[in-house]
Amino acid sequence: MSIEWTDTISAGAAALSAIAAGGAWSAARRSAAAAKALTRIEDERWKADRTPQFDLELIETGNGQALLQLQLTGPDSLERLDSIAIQVGDDDRDLSGVTPAPGFTRADLDNFVWGPFKFTHGANGTDEHGRGPAPFPLTVGTGSRFAMQRTYPGPWMEGKTQGMWQGEYVGKPIRLVLTCRRGDMEWTLARQLENPLFDTAT
Repeated sequence: MSIEWTDTISAGAAALSAIAAGGAWSAARRSAAAAKALTRIEDERWKADRTPQFDLELIETGNGQALLQLQLTGPDSLERLDSIAIQVGDDDRDLSGVTPAPGFTRADLDNFVWGPFKFTHGANGTDEHGRGPAPFPLTVGTGSRFAMQRTYPGPWMEGKTQGMWQGEYVGKPIRLVLTCRRGDMEWTLARQLENPLFDTAT
């Protein structure tokens, strides 16, 4: 049986057309992937270029009380933050294997601030454990103040005075974690403040 040249040409053209279509589809996929990657890179660059910058200062006011002064200093291109959440961090001790004293729970250990300062309960919407104030917005160039106070030993630490407890943190920093949001962007920033020398007379 003979095969007509026209049939051969048609079959060849169809094959070439299929190859071309496949190539175009593959190119379109590569182009879409490249565009997606470029968008991701640009988003990451936008985020990095606008990482919030803060000035933080702890001002002691006496009797174990202090004010945390926070200023959002830049960058100018950030313009504002929709939400800033501050939490005081714990020291490096491992509590995973610690058994709570009789009459206390694991939650008591987890909620306790293992550090020299905590936020003052009730001030600026601070929770009962003193972890941090309620989230708040700021524009670049503005700031706010938050009440803080020296921590006391946990009620399960029998025989430990505040002087002994604060003595454990001499030369160790006050740790803060700031979670900042603007739109869909989020930054988590760890900062440290110098711990003022504890006055045993207070």
